[in-house]
Amino acid sequence: MNPNPQATVAADAPPRSHPRAFEPVTLVLTIVLSVLGALIGIVLITTLGVSPNTAVIGALVAMLIGRIPVGVLTRMRSKHRQNLVQSAISGSTFAAANSLLTPIAVPFALGRHDLVWPMLGGAVIGLAVDSWVLYRVFDSKLLPATGSWPAGIAAAETIKAGDTGGRKAAILGVGAVVGFVGALFKLPTSAAGVGFLGNIWALAMFGIGLTVGQYAPDFGFDLGGNHVPHGLMIGAGLVALTQALLLMRTRKGGGDGADRAEGADGGPDVDGADGGRTVQAPQLRRGLLEGMGLFVCGAVVVAIAGGVVGGLSLPALVGWVLLAGVAAIVHQLIVGLAAMHSGWFPAFAVTLIFLIIGLVLHIPTVPLALLVGYTASTGPAFADLGYDFKAGWLLRRDAAPWRPFEIEGRRQQYLAQLVGFGVALVVVAVAWKAFFSDGKVPPVAEVYVTTIKTGLEPGTMTTMLLWAIPGALVQLVGGPSRQMGVLLATGLLVATPQAGWMVLGALVVRQLYTMWRRRGIADARARKESDEQAENDLSLVGAGLVAGSSLNDVGQLTKAL
Repeated sequence: MNPNPQATVAADAPPRSHPRAFEPVTLVLTIVLSVLGALIGIVLITTLGVSPNTAVIGALVAMLIGRIPVGVLTRMRSKHRQNLVQSAISGSTFAAANSLLTPIAVPFALGRHDLVWPMLGGAVIGLAVDSWVLYRVFDSKLLPATGSWPAGIAAAETIKAGDTGGRKAAILGVGAVVGFVGALFKLPTSAAGVGFLGNIWALAMFGIGLTVGQYAPDFGFDLGGNHVPHGLMIGAGLVALTQALLLMRTRKGGGDGADRAEGADGGPDVDGADGGRTVQAPQLRRGLLEGMGLFVCGAVVVAIAGGVVGGLSLPALVGWVLLAGVAAIVHQLIVGLAAMHSGWFPAFAVTLIFLIIGLVLHIPTVPLALLVGYTASTGPAFADLGYDFKAGWLLRRDAAPWRPFEIEGRRQQYLAQLVGFGVALVVVAVAWKAFFSDGKVPPVAEVYVTTIKTGLEPGTMTTMLLWAIPGALVQLVGGPSRQMGVLLATGLLVATPQAGWMVLGALVVRQLYTMWRRRGIADARARKESDEQAENDLSLVGAGLVAGSSLNDVGQLTKAL
């Protein structure tokens, strides 16, 4: 899935111009669909407790509008404009549901309605920094464009299928139908789709975690109640953060290979030292450090607006601000890494970990509620923007010269998402009171508040620290490219029924299909080409399954209403 190194262009030829996010037709469609996405997000998060990925819906609507033979509407036939629209609608959905409404529901459920608006301000800061950091560090060694990002592949393949048709469209369409029908029968077909798309080792650990999480209660052991997955995530998360810090180093000899990997045509030389990545170690380091600084500044704003300043001593206030800043960036990185490899992000569980840490530190109720809300505002938008950048990267990989087109396209996607975030903010600001007054509060927010009020059972932290040891060891063995510890903990935390069998079954099918295609091929180069074709075929199937499942998730709106 590397960008095409064969695209050539004269050295002095001007780069192709990428469509702009603020072109009138694109902007109007972006705003309209972002309103729809935000409404879908807040309805489903408050009624069913889920937030669907609406990227495929946005892509399909943009494609249909592009087929209308009316003047400027035909401009939407461009796959890059469709990519901008799908980026905005998916961004508005996750921003409204996860990054804005859920955080403000925490003080509301606590009975402190006066803190809703201050918390909304903090959530806006968290959302803004969240997306800014991902924009700065996407396609680095930590979060490479070559990573799985399953929902991004689904969106890109949907757009490409509508653009080209043919065999690929047929395979994708069949996969989408299977995914949709399976989801109707309560089967997590998106899990099977992910199994065709990601790193085999990471997904194997994810599948094992899902399976163990599903069947452990049958043997009389409550993993969640004993905080086993949370302990594993603490250990794996600490090691993952250490690995991320090591990736920020600049190797001697200059750079980390990204510059050396650029071909003469401006596109990447995929045989280069760093695979043609656009973000090098110094940029990764700056992006994460800037994010940490901005999150701390946001925590200061929340502390002042929420009245934390008057309720804590100066040392306690400084500690609260630092903990909030660290929690925000750790939360976004763990959620982002899990989403990149598995398509799931354990935002609720990782936020719960910091809630438990707050209880252990005896943080008072109101400051703890604001800490939880601020932490919860980060992560989902970070992961969603990664999906959208992955989709754009796939759609732009045949451009020449590649690098300037890719960088400009990514910038336009970021601007489109900012439009989606702005729309989400307006929708949430207008609608939250009506939803909350009607008793429609996100279930996860109620869990947070219940945990804050009831406190911890004795020995909880000790148990979590003990389970952190195997989590750390698994993550250390797997290394930063596989994230095995994080994925094992993610599987245990989400524990969706039958999802483990779907993932593991897809991995078996993947291996068998690859071996079947290799049969009778002795030449090493021919075997490599056969494996690549097998990967392409299975990626289409996986993308179709994810797309079909996403369509079903959006269709749950009728049930919610």
